[in-house]
Amino acid sequence: MEIALSIPLQGGNVHAGTSFGSMTPKLSQKNSMFLLGMGFVGQSLARKLHNLGWVVSGTCTTSLRKKQLQDTGFHVHLFDANHPDLDVLQLVKSYTHILVSVPPVVDIGDPMLQHEELIRSSLANGDLQWLGYLSSTSVYGDCDGALVDEDYPTNPESDFAKLRLTSEEGWSNLSHYLGISPLIFRLGGIYGPGRSAVDTIIKQKPASEGQKRRKYRKYTSRVHVEDICQALMATLYAPSPSEVYNIVDDDPAPREEVFEYAMKLVEKKWPELKLRSVEQRQKEMPIVNPRGEKRVSNDRMKRELGVQLLYPDYRSGLNSIIDNIHSPFHIH
Repeated sequence: MEIALSIPLQGGNVHAGTSFGSMTPKLSQKNSMFLLGMGFVGQSLARKLHNLGWVVSGTCTTSLRKKQLQDTGFHVHLFDANHPDLDVLQLVKSYTHILVSVPPVVDIGDPMLQHEELIRSSLANGDLQWLGYLSSTSVYGDCDGALVDEDYPTNPESDFAKLRLTSEEGWSNLSHYLGISPLIFRLGGIYGPGRSAVDTIIKQKPASEGQKRRKYRKYTSRVHVEDICQALMATLYAPSPSEVYNIVDDDPAPREEVFEYAMKLVEKKWPELKLRSVEQRQKEMPIVNPRGEKRVSNDRMKRELGVQLLYPDYRSGLNSIIDNIHSPFHIH
């Protein structure tokens, strides 16, 4: 079975509609990744794997999103987990690697695992060698500032964090059923080009609900998308990786500190921009009691996977992002 693939190459987009299908050998002859959920991380990983010669494909949930992805060079399948397309599930069976980045939904849970029996039957006796699930460090809950590694007891507090933990357990069980070791990646706050404190300030966007919740945390773990991809790719070649990895940088800094630094970078590069001050932005935030939260350890990621962070703290990450922004959209 051959599959057409249109994915942007590193350093530039492939014209939408460009097909690599004629260059692609049978899936069984090479490594192949299917991304259930072609989001921010999935797109970045897809580009990197394609450049290494992998066959890559993925899913999204809306026609608008599909068109947006196709316009940037991706070839994706429209997939609604509430009404799963059996043809897509049969397609997945031919892939050697699957990464799940579909978030849980309140009152539903994990939308894919609603159909666990169907997925099991679709993937049984297939070519699957590796199954990863993108989770969150929120499953640890508020640990009062403690240093938290992968063996620390989980204690999710929010409804969404509880659903995350349930999803972890569901995908782990499914992996074991299929005879492979699961990989659970507990990510800190994800940022990168187009999705960072710098971008939020430039676009003058109001704070998201997640940002509001993080305002008074003493510690907030985060990680650059490039380092997430680095860690994911390291597990592809590790002889026997652990089942759970914290994927975070070295500096769980408060959100306010990050935004103050980002504001200085923006003001230095574009002094003509009229920006709301950090103090004005803080007025949008709810007043709540400060929380210690947790400092998340990335020692296992470094020790077992050999990951050397490209962006070990928010300063290096934000500097890289702003260096590559040539002109904000509303500056002429």
